[in-house]
This record gives sequence, C-alpha cells and structure tokens, in this order.
Amino acid sequence: MTKANSLTRHQFIQRAFLGASGLVALPSITGFAAQEKPAPMKIDLVKEFVSAAHGKFDRVKEMLESDHLLLHCSYDWGGGDFESAIEAAGHVGNKDIAHYLIGKGARYNIYLACMLGHLEVVRNVLTISPGLLNSKGPHGFTMLHHAQKGGMDAKPIVDYLSALGAKDTKVDFYLRS
Repeated sequence: MTKANSLTRHQFIQRAFLGASGLVALPSITGFAAQEKPAPMKIDLVKEFVSAAHGKFDRVKEMLESDHLLLHCSYDWGGGDFESAIEAAGHVGNKDIAHYLIGKGARYNIYLACMLGHLEVVRNVLTISPGLLNSKGPHGFTMLHHAQKGGMDAKPIVDYLSALGAKDTKVDFYLRS
C-alpha cells in the first residue's frame, strides 16, 4: 500500500463517524424518518362512526371530516365480529354511504362488490376462491345477503350466487367454518 492510499487512525475514526452520522441523518433528509403512530382510537368514537355508517350519512361525513383516521377503523361487536364503516354500509345496502367512503379510500371487499352489483369482480374472486361462496361477512351476513341488499343493480349477482348453490343469507358468526 502506498502512503497516498493509507489512512491514519485519526482519519479513519473521523471518516467512520461522519459516515455513521450520514446514516442517522439519511431518513430525515429523504423523508423516510420513522414517525410515531398516533394513539389508538377511542373505542366509543369508533363504535359511533361504524354505527352511523349503517344509515346516518350526514353524521358519517361530519365525523370523517373531523377525524380522517376513522376511515379504516373497525369495531369489535364481540367475539371477533369486527365491522368497519364500509362494511356497515354494505350489509344494509346503503350505496350512498358506501360510494362516499370508497371515494375517501375505504377498503373494498367482496361483500361490498356484491352489494354494489360488481358482477365481474364477484365472478373473478369466486373463480379463484370458490370456498368463499358461503363465507361470513360482518355479523355472519353472506355474499347472497349483500347482493340482495343491493337491489336491482345486484340482481345478476343474486342469480349468479344462487346458481352456484348459495342459499343462506346469514350464518352463525361464532360457529367454526
């Protein structure tokens, strides 16, 4: 090794320190700094929001405008029967609330697709996973239930699910599948 390429101990320590400092600073420079998560949502607020999504459109809008973190919250009605606002709107057939929540970025699922009359989505999912035909949605409501709540827009899905053998609109949520 030539003298031009060698480092003194002091230079090595100095450069190592500067390099390590850069690694610590990198996340804040690039915008990837670890952010602290907010505190868990207040359970009473989540319950009120999910309850409102069954049919109180103005209250849903008001609450979501006040706290956007409610959009993806789920309430546990007991025994793991979790329900989000979009699922509440879905199983009662409230298309206005469902479309509003989807527009805000709510998670779309197969039950919602049934209620909204999205036949191609339902066909594709059941082609890939036929075992979902009688699966349990919120409170044990099946895809057939959601399709029936969708009215005339979802009538082709009711027919499709029935042709596949779907009969039940609700299954006991607490029984093993």
